[in-house]
Amino acid sequence: MAAAPTTPEALPEPKLGLRERKKIQTRQAIRRAAYRLFKEQGYDATPVDQIAAAADISPSTVFRYFPTKEDIVLTDEYDAMMEAALRARPPGEPAMESIRHTVIDPLCHVFASEREEMVERTKLLQEVPALRARASESQAESGRILAEVLCERTGRPSGDVEVEVVVGAVLGGFQAALMHWARNGNEEDLIALMEQALDVLIRGLTL
Repeated sequence: MAAAPTTPEALPEPKLGLRERKKIQTRQAIRRAAYRLFKEQGYDATPVDQIAAAADISPSTVFRYFPTKEDIVLTDEYDAMMEAALRARPPGEPAMESIRHTVIDPLCHVFASEREEMVERTKLLQEVPALRARASESQAESGRILAEVLCERTGRPSGDVEVEVVVGAVLGGFQAALMHWARNGNEEDLIALMEQALDVLIRGLTL
């Protein structure tokens, strides 16, 4: 999910094996080096080999984890964590409440430990057209995962259009809240904005 990068330290559940944690740590090292360079000299002016050197790894290792430079910004561990968290919610819980805990609760941990990275990421999404275009693909994949699990939990058939519409509206609302936060200097309470976006959808799209 493009809205929020995560680390195993940021999300207490589910627990990951040592090999997966090492992979995540390598991805995080690449991202941190990239964000530092992007901030210093700009996204377009930063080649992948420079990112690799800053992370003390080879360019081929960077490409093994991130096939393109855009993926360094847009790819994270959030989808897998989100899927596991949603599957762990109590049976019979209302779907929107499950989504609230699945998305917003982990975001609190992420925001506490990765705030500066989130600020830089949203800034890049605003400034780099190529990233904005690819972000829609990332959001669509997050939506597919959420919708599939929600279909299973609610007993609806895979690909149910109503589930897909609900998930699309929720993720779109969260993205709108994130961009509002970025446009206003990252000063507002992001968690409160996310909660507000979900509340708007729960009560119905009326003003």
